[in-house]
Amino acid sequence: MLGDLGLSLTLAAIGSAIGTGVAGMSAIGAWKKAYAENRAAPFIIIAFVGAPLTQTIYGMILRDAILDASWAEMPVWFPLILGGVAGIAMGFSAFFQGKAGARASDALGETGEGFGNYIMVVGIVETVALFVMVFSMIALPG
Repeated sequence: MLGDLGLSLTLAAIGSAIGTGVAGMSAIGAWKKAYAENRAAPFIIIAFVGAPLTQTIYGMILRDAILDASWAEMPVWFPLILGGVAGIAMGFSAFFQGKAGARASDALGETGEGFGNYIMVVGIVETVALFVMVFSMIALPG
């Protein structure tokens, strides 16, 4: 059985790469602005940059679960569709988590306040990927 051919991992990882890139660019801008104004640059912004990386892990966990599932009585295309659609959903979660992290970096860099609120929003976006992984694993046979 070929499983999902790594689609869940690959598509989630693409989203993670884009999300971390978007958040990273904003973090660099926030730090630059702080340095230009002779203020301390908040290192905690790095949490927003790294947040989209977890979707890659969820994609890998799902890929392994798909490979371990019992596919004897299921159509060959089912794991491909499941892995592909789940990977796309996790990738979008990572992308939008990066966009939320970018806005949070900008806001925290400018005001120095609100980290708890911002990380909650980033966490809520993360929840989408967790739901996709768990619900996809529930749909697996055997």
